Amino acid sequence: MKTELFAIGDVHGQITLFKEMLIHWDEATQQLLLIGDLGDRGENPKACFVLADELVKEKGAIWIMGNHEEMLLKFLENPEKNYDLYRMNGGMKTLETFLHGGLADEYSPTEMAMLITSRYPTLKQRLKNLPLYYEWGNFVFVHAGVDLSKKDWKQTIPRDFVWIREPFHSMKNKTGKTIVFGHTITPSLYGDNKTTDIWVQDNKIGIDGGAVYGGSLLGVVFNKTTMLQQYKLLNKGYVWDGKL
Repeated sequence: MKTELFAIGDVHGQITLFKEMLIHWDEATQQLLLIGDLGDRGENPKACFVLADELVKEKGAIWIMGNHEEMLLKFLENPEKNYDLYRMNGGMKTLETFLHGGLADEYSPTEMAMLITSRYPTLKQRLKNLPLYYEWGNFVFVHAGVDLSKKDWKQTIPRDFVWIREPFHSMKNKTGKTIVFGHTITPSLYGDNKTTDIWVQDNKIGIDGGAVYGGSLLGVVFNKTTMLQQYKLLNKGYVWDGKL
């Protein structure tokens, strides 16, 4: 039985940092949890998706639904309707690593989706199966946050679990749980656009260090009552070109 949980923040295609972070994970004693947003932008989104899928299937990892997983799923289900939004949010990098460069000049959105679905037949179902949150002792792990205006946070609508920013960040947390989340980079939470440490305030813990933007990939170890240890890997080889 695992007595600890190792949570990794938003990876966004940074496969080298992802693999380096996993070196710190003790598989024998720690439940692995990925907070979502494995792809889009970054170094190699496909490699991150493939590795995450293997970790779920072979190691029992928990992979939380992020807004970028949701956008990819919606694109695969209805490509013509959802292509522009997905491309605008970094999705082309993911599509190109799944297929090849120059897709936009060669295929329609429907053709892209068909090719990916045919070559990676389990991808869509994996995305559909991702949980919106995970409870571990005193903690709730969720990609973006919860609706703190609800009497029961579990009544949060699915979109807010993966997309919410305000008023979650500033509203008082009365859930009785510490909420661990990604989605909003910690330099933004700190308000200084530079601090890439974990962010802790009002029983909320932000663990997206903005790795893909030249920040850091964050890993945090918990037992069921407290935070035990932190890992911070700086993105020294900043590869994101700023293109969406």
